[in-house]
Amino acid sequence: MRRRILCIAACAAIVFWVSLVIATPASAQGAPADYARAKALQDKYDAAAIDIAGAPTWIGQSDRFWYRRISHGQYEFVIFDAETKEKKAAFDQAAIAASLSRLSGEKLDAKKLPFETVQFDGSGKAFVATISAQRYRCTVADSVCTKQDMFPGVGQGFGTPGARRPPDASRLSPDGKWEAVIDNYNIAVRPAGERQLTILSTDGSEGNYYELSSVVWSPDSKKIAAYRVRPGYHREVHYVESSPEDQVQPKSLELFYAKPGDTLDLQQPAIFDMASKRETTVSNALFPNPFDLTPLVWGKDGRSLTFEYNQRGHQIYRVIEVNAETGAARAIISEEPKTFFYYSLANDTLSAGKRYRHDIDDGKEIIWMSERDGWNHLYLYDGATGAVKNQITHGEWAVRGIERVDDEKRQIWFCAGGTVAGQDPYFANYFRINFDGTGLTRLTPEEANHTGAYSFDGKYFAETYSRVDLAPTLVVRNVADNSVAATVERGDASELIKAGWKPPEVFSAKGRDGKTDIWGVLFHPTNFDGNKKYPVIEYIYAGPHGSFVPKSFMVYSPMMAQAEIGFAVAQIDGMGTSNRSKAFHDVAWMNIADAGFPDRILWHKAVAAKYPWYDVSRVGIYGGSAGGQNSLAALLFHPDFYKVAVSYAGCHDNRMDKIWWNEQWMGWPIGPQYSASSNVDNAWRLKGDVLLIVGELDTNVDPSSTMQVVSQLMKHNKNFDLLVVPGADHPAARGDKYAAYGDHKRFDFFVQHLWGKTPPSWNQAPAAAATEAAQQ
Repeated sequence: MRRRILCIAACAAIVFWVSLVIATPASAQGAPADYARAKALQDKYDAAAIDIAGAPTWIGQSDRFWYRRISHGQYEFVIFDAETKEKKAAFDQAAIAASLSRLSGEKLDAKKLPFETVQFDGSGKAFVATISAQRYRCTVADSVCTKQDMFPGVGQGFGTPGARRPPDASRLSPDGKWEAVIDNYNIAVRPAGERQLTILSTDGSEGNYYELSSVVWSPDSKKIAAYRVRPGYHREVHYVESSPEDQVQPKSLELFYAKPGDTLDLQQPAIFDMASKRETTVSNALFPNPFDLTPLVWGKDGRSLTFEYNQRGHQIYRVIEVNAETGAARAIISEEPKTFFYYSLANDTLSAGKRYRHDIDDGKEIIWMSERDGWNHLYLYDGATGAVKNQITHGEWAVRGIERVDDEKRQIWFCAGGTVAGQDPYFANYFRINFDGTGLTRLTPEEANHTGAYSFDGKYFAETYSRVDLAPTLVVRNVADNSVAATVERGDASELIKAGWKPPEVFSAKGRDGKTDIWGVLFHPTNFDGNKKYPVIEYIYAGPHGSFVPKSFMVYSPMMAQAEIGFAVAQIDGMGTSNRSKAFHDVAWMNIADAGFPDRILWHKAVAAKYPWYDVSRVGIYGGSAGGQNSLAALLFHPDFYKVAVSYAGCHDNRMDKIWWNEQWMGWPIGPQYSASSNVDNAWRLKGDVLLIVGELDTNVDPSSTMQVVSQLMKHNKNFDLLVVPGADHPAARGDKYAAYGDHKRFDFFVQHLWGKTPPSWNQAPAAAATEAAQQ
């Protein structure tokens, strides 16, 4: 009887909770029911999604590609064969989930495997997936998964600069007769399979060693080229894992981590002649101060080799050719912008950079990417003279990436943004053009954002196109005539709309110059009431390495959940971010603190001028990593507009963060610009309310960056909140096991400081929390 009474009481509590979720009026924002609705939003929308396909990825050199589809609450990995038009499951998800569950010790849901991407091998018989920083390799046929090292070789000694390699580590010559090895830090050779060495260099030592990984043989096996490396300062960042799951006592670990201003390894190319045993050292007059030199590459005739030189400070970038006989070097191409050369590779998914080079006919011609006319475009160079033969692409729009180059047809397939007048300039479209700049042809006619890839043989083009308000369509096109060979998926948002889903509103307004359009999106709560006033929260990520406002369809975004608590939520790409003009991007140069705030504030005010419910007297902001720096900077440098911030995993001082990202934008040598943009040095300016969140094991941004802000805030007697997340890496209570906790702390902070309400008491049972909601 007592058990029955308890059951009835529990059921009543659940019914009461659900009724609150459905019926809570807008005036009760911040109530437990709002939190419950926000928490349930993703599952609700996933269940209503029908055939929502992600981007396609080709498998090796085959005619097959894989993609992930969300349909009726299930995340499905699918393979499509462009030749046969067969569609099938990429693998047995139930069996894979069972295998991964045994390895990880956590019960995984086969319908919602905890990864969005996989890497198939060339045959498609196995794939690699990453879960919580652990890599797994899984076979398709028998659904067996095994753990893999994230960074093979680390901790084994020979991954460390200057350390001796195992004696069998070697580089075989093209003719198969010789092996190059490192002996006592020097270059040596031996007949293949034998032990007797011939020493080619004598100047190698612990402090100036030859690197086996840099050794390259000439095509005729008569010469060797390699880098001699004088090591710089190898900084270590030290960590304490306070709460390991496999033991009571804490653990400590170290990570090599170069920071801005550190002395770097100095690479010096040298060439060795096998017949004469002569070493030719290449003069470094054209590359005196390298941030990095790319791997040495021999020409097919063996007469020369090339490498690329990125000068410290990223304001000089050169393609250098070296005569293999004399060692004489010349700059075929030299980029020398007044601000920065964005040296990350174009098409790199981490940093969609603006470096691209394609050699034609062994370097007789070169296709090169440059922003020299103010927009990112392609140029055709004469490789013999270093002269520009012609500019291939032109106009006030930006090339975003190169997809294919056909040397015989002398054609290029590429992706670009801002090409269609009147459309969102961030929409990616695909084109074909001839080397001489003629024949520009748009290949993606739909007004949408396009994400695609070409098959290895260039026969097919698979792409997904969508907008935030248009469900995705996945098609395969015949490259020969651009006809649609197959419509693989056509997304359906009808059930989503019935479930209360609404796309974010796209909004643009003029930036600080009064001319440039600044683009953003706006999310509303599902119980939105236009007669109410809503505090504003901006989600910010202003890293200059890309643009970040969503352009493609989203079944769910975390910004939807943030809005559901009772806010208008916005995301904006201000000046200083990428994928527009060079001038738009240059705003970030030596001025990370700018973060496009003058444009962002004007955008918010333009929304408020249109919509009376948009309350810019109560504006909060949140973000992580670069967005963590940005969100705190909003309070420090623009306190009259931004009042509240939640900042997680912030790189709060660009001298404390990784060298490659920060010197790219802030320059070298270290100067007063670093202090001017530092949240640490400017912590004394704090006026608003801030919650700082940091993971104790953040391997992306040194956790000390946040703690140095804390130190300065305390010295200046400022009030703030701090959450240190045990065992967390860079996600810092976003994508890790503490994600739910991080979400509710962020929700609470904005409810408290923007709505002026007391957040739910999380230490109470759900029924008690529901009772509390009824009393509000």
